[in-house]
Amino acid sequence: MRTDEFWQLIDSARAGGGGEAAAVAARAVALLAERDPEEIVGYAHHQQRVLAASYKVDLWGAAYLINGGASDDGFEYFRGWLMTQGRAVFARAVADPDSLAELPQVRAAALSGEEFECEDMLAVPWEAYRKATAADLPADRDPVRAPDLNDFWDFDDEDEARRHLPKLAALFAEPPEE
Repeated sequence: MRTDEFWQLIDSARAGGGGEAAAVAARAVALLAERDPEEIVGYAHHQQRVLAASYKVDLWGAAYLINGGASDDGFEYFRGWLMTQGRAVFARAVADPDSLAELPQVRAAALSGEEFECEDMLAVPWEAYRKATAADLPADRDPVRAPDLNDFWDFDDEDEARRHLPKLAALFAEPPEE
């Protein structure tokens, strides 16, 4: 499976799965389970590459601001939700995490407190493979390594948040004291 096919499958799941992230994940499982097992393995490999490419400090900071905190698992689940938003949104968020402030649902979450996570999206290849073959997805023989996060900043420091993610900080951080 090529990268374009990976994202096309997610786009198809988005079109047929409604706007809810869990529905997109469920539809992705159904669509992927219809494919050849080797394609499912290819999807799993591309998913690992996408997750590794998005393993960035400022994106973690964005998840932290938007969701009111983000543990290791919370950051994974946030990126699962981000995958359900499609390739363009995902790529833009990886390149510029502050661009998430422009998404209507993120802007609404600043008022509602809604959190964005989709653990189910991370399980898509495993669920699809099990559904298609009644077996577990084979271990990746060439796993993708996640980059080292050396440039952490204090996500609770509102001045740092404003410096790294000014648009998101304007929505989610406490206003500066005068």
